Formats: sequence, structure tokens, C-alpha cells
Amino acid sequence: GAMRSRAEVDATLQTAKLNPAELLPAVHCLSFGPQASTGECYLLQLEPGLCAELEAGRSLVIRGEKDEQAVLCSKDKTYDMKIADTSNMLLFIPGCKTPEQLNADQASCDIIHSQIAGFSNNYWELRRCRPKLKKLRKLLMEDPYEGPDSQKDQTLTFSKYTTEDLLSLIQASEEEILHQLQVINACKIEGHWRILEFDYEMKLLNHVTQLIDSESWSLSKVPLHTCLEELGSLEPREMIEHILLSYGRRYIDDAGEVYFEMHEDKICRAIAQMLLQNAVKFNLSEFQEVWQQSVPEGMTARLDQLQGLALVDRTSRPETILLLKVEDLPEDNQERFNSLFSIRDKWTEVDITPYIQDLCAEKQTVGALLTKYARSSMQNGVKVYNSRRPIS
Repeated sequence: GAMRSRAEVDATLQTAKLNPAELLPAVHCLSFGPQASTGECYLLQLEPGLCAELEAGRSLVIRGEKDEQAVLCSKDKTYDMKIADTSNMLLFIPGCKTPEQLNADQASCDIIHSQIAGFSNNYWELRRCRPKLKKLRKLLMEDPYEGPDSQKDQTLTFSKYTTEDLLSLIQASEEEILHQLQVINACKIEGHWRILEFDYEMKLLNHVTQLIDSESWSLSKVPLHTCLEELGSLEPREMIEHILLSYGRRYIDDAGEVYFEMHEDKICRAIAQMLLQNAVKFNLSEFQEVWQQSVPEGMTARLDQLQGLALVDRTSRPETILLLKVEDLPEDNQERFNSLFSIRDKWTEVDITPYIQDLCAEKQTVGALLTKYARSSMQNGVKVYNSRRPIS
């Protein structure tokens, strides 16, 4: 269209019953540029921390496969991306001056002609979310590592994942993925991340605990060098070191020697899992007896070591215990609760907590989750929780 004159602008203001004295003298006359079309530009709303990341030259990555809801990741955090619609159309105007800039620049001419380069009716809103890490374990469990002599590993067909592969497949930030690999005791073998097959892991752990026993070492001072010397003929040295790292804390003494302080709880827990995975249900007192006999000399097996691994049923006669691993449950909140209520229809807060703790968002409590997904009632003077919806 033709360029507007000041007189036309003033006439328009009068029609709109606006007093020019209350407005800045500069007027923006907008017209759509030839390329202005929707869909070319996407708007993303960032919190100050993420803005700082970009300004510092770091990148943000959008992750997800075709069938997944996209997430955006910084180096260490994960965000859900949701489209937010706006009632006002958002216009993109290159070089547009704000009222502050116009006020500072008194000499600016009073009619500014600007071309609109694009427009949008929505923007992406980011919400901090839990990293979606369940898939990580699932991928690595496709082919757990059964040791150097395993026939399966000689074939070239098994799934191998490098750090790069995992970054492209898992909807989580790099730091969250690397931390989770540590949590699940994954190890890098020839450049690929693997999880040890449970029986093989137990075999390695057994070698180490037997050595500790025969050498009468203190559990808080297990020497790496001697372990490698003594056990290196039975299993690869890096596997011996990996098992020490998985079940102990590495430290260096004053003389510069590397030692491990073994985690009693972690070792007792692994042995309990080994005993429980061969039975559907176990008589609780018999289990506790066998378990205590199976753990290394000097360790005490306690039920609180089994949080999120095994469930005790105090209502059955005799009392029983069964394997129930939190990592086998769904990642989605509602599905998690559905699955828990199908296992047991009424839960005490103490029993259910280890199975929902990991669902808590940043500042959320277990109590808040229970209020949202369960209803409470009293049973023999104890508060119990059951499903808000009928379980099919």
C-alpha cells in the first residue's frame, strides 16, 4: 500500500478517540513483507537460566523419536514442550524499536515504516520435567553382557550403544543420562555401554567377597591392586574393577594406594535379589534366615536395604516377601499407580513410598502425589491408600 502521511495518522487517531499528546511522537506503520507467512518461524519461551545457556554459546537439543512427545534438553536438565496458543497475533518485525529506545533517541523521525517478516498465533512453552530414563535400561537390557566367554558376544548381531547413540535415543540431558548409567551400574566395554547380566554380576561379586573373606580384609579397606592380581586370572581385570566400583567407594590412602570401602547395603540387596528371583513368594522368616547366612561375614542383612526391590506382606499368615522392582514399573504417573493398585489394592504410605518416590517432581512430596492419584481411608487405625478409579 501507499506510505501514510502524518495527516492520515492524526486523522486515524482522532477517529479512534486517542489523544496524540498521551502517545509517543513516533508512529510505526506496519505492512506485510512479501515473504511474510506463518509456519516459517517458531517461538520458544525460555526461562532466564536457559537464555544464559544460549547466550554463553551452548546449545539446546530437542530429543525424541517419531512416536514420542518432544522434549528440550540443556546440558543437565530436561523440559516438556507444549504449544501455547495466544489470542493476540504475534508479529515479527526486524529492527523494531521499543518505546524505551525511541525515548532515548529523541531525533528519531516520527513515522517509521516497518515490514512484518512473519507472524505466529502460538509459541512453545517449556516445563521442567523428569528425564525419561526408563528406556535407557530397556535398551541396554536387550543384550546384557554375560562375560568374555559368552558365545552371544562373539556374534556381531547384538545391539551396541555408544554415548552418542544414547544421546539420540533417550529423552534426557547428557548429564542426566551419564548419571543414570552410573545408577544402573552400566559399564563401557569396547566403547559401548553394557549392563552386566545379573548372574554374571553375582559371580564377579562372589569372587570379590570370597577374596575379602579369605584375606580377612576390613570391608572398608579392600586393596584394588591385590584384587586384580588375585582375580585377574578368573575374570577380565576391568570387570573386577567395575564390580568394585559398583559395590564400593574408591579412595586413595596416604601412601597413594587405591582402596575400596564396600557398600554393605548394596551387597546385601543384590544377594537378596538373587535369592528372591527364583521364588514367587517366600516365607519372610525363612527368607531372612537364608539371606543372613548368604551375605559376607561381618555384614548384617536388614529389610530396609530392600526398599524398591522387595515387598513384605505383613497381613498374610505366615508373613511373606516377594520381588517387586521399582525399575520394572511404568514411568508414567497414572500407569504407575494403576500397576501398583493391581498388585495390592490397599497400601500404607510406608509400603508405597519406595515405589513412587522417583515420580516426585522438583519440590513435590510423596504426600502430594498420593493426594492426587489415590484416596485414603482408615483400616484398623492405620491410614491406607487405594485407587481413585476402578482397576480393570
